[in-house]
Amino acid sequence: MDQEYIRNKNELTSIYETMLQTIDLGIRIVDTKEELLLYNETMQRIEAMSPADVSGKRLTEAFHFQDERDSRLLQAIRHGETIQHEKQTYITYKGEQITTINHTFPIYQEGRVIAAAEIAKDITQMEKLVRENQQKSTSLFTFPDIIGSSQILLDVVEQAKRVTRTTSSVLIVGETGTGKELFAQSIHSASDRATGPFISQNCAALPESLIEGILFGTVKGAFTGAGDRPGLFEEAEGGTLLLDEINSLPANLQAKLLRALQEKSVTRLGDTKTRPIDVRVLTTMNEDPVDAIAGGRLRKDVYYRLGVVTLIVPPLSERKEDIPVLVNAFIRKYNRLFQMEVSKADDQVYERFMSYDWPGSVRELEHVIEAAMNLNFGEPYLRLHHLPPHFHHKTSGTVQTETKIAPPRMENLPDKLRRLEYETLEEALTQSSGNIKQAAKILGISRQSLQYRMQKFDMQRESFIVPK
Repeated sequence: MDQEYIRNKNELTSIYETMLQTIDLGIRIVDTKEELLLYNETMQRIEAMSPADVSGKRLTEAFHFQDERDSRLLQAIRHGETIQHEKQTYITYKGEQITTINHTFPIYQEGRVIAAAEIAKDITQMEKLVRENQQKSTSLFTFPDIIGSSQILLDVVEQAKRVTRTTSSVLIVGETGTGKELFAQSIHSASDRATGPFISQNCAALPESLIEGILFGTVKGAFTGAGDRPGLFEEAEGGTLLLDEINSLPANLQAKLLRALQEKSVTRLGDTKTRPIDVRVLTTMNEDPVDAIAGGRLRKDVYYRLGVVTLIVPPLSERKEDIPVLVNAFIRKYNRLFQMEVSKADDQVYERFMSYDWPGSVRELEHVIEAAMNLNFGEPYLRLHHLPPHFHHKTSGTVQTETKIAPPRMENLPDKLRRLEYETLEEALTQSSGNIKQAAKILGISRQSLQYRMQKFDMQRESFIVPK
């Protein structure tokens, strides 16, 4: 009887193993050390990796997630969570972006989690086709898409329009949600490069080990699994490359970026051949560049090269007079998307909006309107009860000033940037003992540009010449 049971059990195990390996779904199982116990053949095909590629590796070593909380398998093994039918996008350590629909669950033994399993359906190609179709059918933003009539916004729009006539690098500074990419796309759309590609990349979303290859390209053999692949600079040839959150780029790659801009060429990872590029580079930051430089997140020479023109996009808290026109625009947008007929927001809604600080700026306002539209069931107006809970109290978003001590007056951002520019010029001219050609080389700009900036600050080269 025992021998029969063992024989049947072995046969059943063999059947299970065959099913796991041949089923048209990817399956992987991790243990409590977060190392892979099982990695079936379908999952190997989906991720273009072999068991040897993942053997002995923790999940976070084999795959990159922007945030570890984005890995449902980690949530299952760490917290016992079960997640069904959820889309997940991640990057393998070889640099392949994968998108799957997953069913993820913990495996228990005697009441404790001993492993976690993930069953995945590959939708990578489908997602790629959707993105390509969206890119083909979706036009880029233009200046008329920038909504608002406040003077502080109109001034920045006018500055942005002026820079469309040149190919100079532009740094767009603004808090999260202010619409920095909207400005970048508008600059591209109004420039001579409008018919060329517009490539956008968030530097903070890239795994550090893969950033160089993604930006500058790779050749076969540069690292395990690498192939001949152009980087973003080559893909943006003849057009515009937007690097979002440039202060997230490691310092060594900021230096390589600087060389690429100065020499107008790139070298793929693992290659010795230089490839000429014709690309306009726009960059964004969500913090004060002066603070980023002081904190070591931005090299001063890189800032000076990328910030030939610096645009400062005001947050919504500084242009609240634009709230009504923005609200109406978002209502029209979601009327179209949701097939609704909301005409406007009522006065109580505007009262709350005008007293709120809007830490997420315009993006937060749009999300609030979208949420309110979802909670509106056939009413002609958006009312207070449609808004998220934190808007239901009159003190929402306001600062209690009775006992608040006024902060010391701070130097505004334009003045700080002007001071930084002066100090950078002064440093280069001092280092070169007033030699214009050498100082321009240090700064990565032309002699004419340096002389123009010196004239702007009334700086005389003789002041920096060291007597012999």
